[in-house]
Amino acid sequence: MDDAIRIAKETVAEVTTGDPTSDVDNGPISYRRQYDKVVSLIQQGIEEGAELVCGGAERPAGVDKGWFVQPTVFARVTNDSTVAREEIFGPVLSIIGYKDEEEAIRIANDTPYGLAAYVQSGSAEHGRKVASRLRAGYIEINHPGGDSEAPFGGFKQSGIGREGGAIGFESFLETKSVIG
Repeated sequence: MDDAIRIAKETVAEVTTGDPTSDVDNGPISYRRQYDKVVSLIQQGIEEGAELVCGGAERPAGVDKGWFVQPTVFARVTNDSTVAREEIFGPVLSIIGYKDEEEAIRIANDTPYGLAAYVQSGSAEHGRKVASRLRAGYIEINHPGGDSEAPFGGFKQSGIGREGGAIGFESFLETKSVIG
């Protein structure tokens, strides 16, 4: 856990926030209502006692307008906390500890959502076995980067339908069956 916290904190320290037309890593939230939601969820995480490693509910230093949220990391989060249970859709990371792979899979699946999941493994084959047990619509193994041909969409309350790839294209078609 201490190593994960240190690495997350060091990584966030390198993130630049600002105008997305310049060379930055983190741009603004797309609209006010989502900005308010992200900031509120960060504040709720703090109030619920999640360990704030870096970031927070205030705008990033040097940014006084726009819907910018500083990258935020919470550590030692429990799976029943709000920041673990909600789809935040902002630059927020919650680090949840686990004892073994079975517990990690149980925690990952213990959510009403299932948009995306990420598996890190020393073996791609083992990573695929773990991925097959996760209830999410999009799973990356060892962060290969996105694939525009892969369908993207969620399970459970993360929605139905897909975008991207041939299956995503099909939702724009009108299928007609003529029999006889």
